[in-house]
Amino acid sequence: MLKPFIIINTIVLLLMSCVMSPSGRSQLMLMPDSQLDEMGIQAFDNLKQETAIEKDSRLNNYVSCITKPIIQVSGSPIKNWEVVVFRDQAANAFALPGGKVGVYTGMLEVAKNQHQLATVIGHEIAHVTSHHGNERVSQEFAIQQGMALIQAIGNPQTQNGQLLMGLLGVGLQVGVLLPYSRVQESEADLVGLKLIAEAGFDPRESVSLWQNMSNVSGKGETIEFLSTHPSNTTRIRDLSNTMGSALTVQRQAQATGKRPQCNY
Repeated sequence: MLKPFIIINTIVLLLMSCVMSPSGRSQLMLMPDSQLDEMGIQAFDNLKQETAIEKDSRLNNYVSCITKPIIQVSGSPIKNWEVVVFRDQAANAFALPGGKVGVYTGMLEVAKNQHQLATVIGHEIAHVTSHHGNERVSQEFAIQQGMALIQAIGNPQTQNGQLLMGLLGVGLQVGVLLPYSRVQESEADLVGLKLIAEAGFDPRESVSLWQNMSNVSGKGETIEFLSTHPSNTTRIRDLSNTMGSALTVQRQAQATGKRPQCNY
């Protein structure tokens, strides 16, 4: 039986670990940012060892050109983010705690221009800045895994290590990519939309991007991004409903000289 002081301490810890998300909902945060950053960095290093990295300088410059202005307006305390393009036909992308962004070459077959790719990258960075990875790891930590998750940092190939990578948002060769909740997805959509508008990208292209994904998926082709980030009429409707304010933000950004010109 648990002693009373253990129960009380646990309750106090849980209460002290609740913070507010960008949309105003309560989030459980048990893990310090430094530990999440360490997890993200190790997950990214593992992926770089197991997945081919694209060497085309023009393609790398294109993705970096889009990513950098989004990071600059994201409010992230990390100054030097690492952006890597992976040579893989999966239409996928991700961002991790610790300042890591990965884009798969297959995503460029679906994201047809800089604004659409910005939508994808902004969405993923929004997951990081909204602390969705910490939220999921904390929930798993609180419910059942305990110390096993901490030990999994150094053992990514174990079952718990695979679970941890999935919670952080890395899939394919590294582990099973666990889907974010619909609440987190909607939050990342709207936060990401604001980020790309603040960076000067056209937020209207976000709707086109999700329509492209739905069209390709409708032809029977597998879209890795859609397998864990379900696109539906609700998502497009929500983006459309907030488009007016996003366009206002974009106009203000462009008035200050933020006009990205990223070409490939």
